[in-house]
Amino acid sequence: MAQAKISAKASEGAQQPPHQPPPQQQQQQQQQPSSGGQLRGRFYRSTSMADRSSRLLENLDQLELRVEAFRDAACAMEQEKEILLEMIHNIQNSQDMRHISEGEREELNLTANRLMGRTLTVEVSVETIRNAQQQESLLHATKMIDEIVNKLLDDLEDAKIRLMSLYGACTSDVPAGPIDQKFQSVVIGCAIEDQKKIKRRLETLLRNLENSEKSITLLEHQKSSVRQSCNSKQD
Repeated sequence: MAQAKISAKASEGAQQPPHQPPPQQQQQQQQQPSSGGQLRGRFYRSTSMADRSSRLLENLDQLELRVEAFRDAACAMEQEKEILLEMIHNIQNSQDMRHISEGEREELNLTANRLMGRTLTVEVSVETIRNAQQQESLLHATKMIDEIVNKLLDDLEDAKIRLMSLYGACTSDVPAGPIDQKFQSVVIGCAIEDQKKIKRRLETLLRNLENSEKSITLLEHQKSSVRQSCNSKQD
């Protein structure tokens, strides 16, 4: 009898249907995220997506370095263009050009004009991003320099002193003379790239003034020599 009961229970157990979870638990299992990292009606951020975002950010960081290097190279080309034009101009207006034959001077001027024309065909422009205050400061600084430049012919020595005081306000080195405090406060309000351009412009103006003074001194020396020669002949 005991064996019969055990066999009957085993037979009944074999015929029982498998256990089914409640409907709510079945729905939760169906909503588990798949390998793609998405849910029905929801967005799931998987580890693979975080890695992908990190790689993209790293690529952008590398591109930012290349963009800055590209801008620096373009700024260097701008400076090189300014230097070339200044050098050609200085040659055309040098004292050596005044002490050669007219035919040679004409030929050299043709070559210089050709070189200047070819230099001007190269267009390099690096725009500086400024806010309203920086734009206003740049205009103010440019106006202060232009006012001195417009009076160069009236008083060359005074213009040089004033330009040197402006330049002293732009450099971190110990200035040789007084500093224009007002100009310094204006330049500080400019963008960094504009500050560098303002400094380069003042350097160019001072170099041109120095060359002009040398030319004037040499011319005066030549006039004095001619006068002394004339006086000697009269004696």
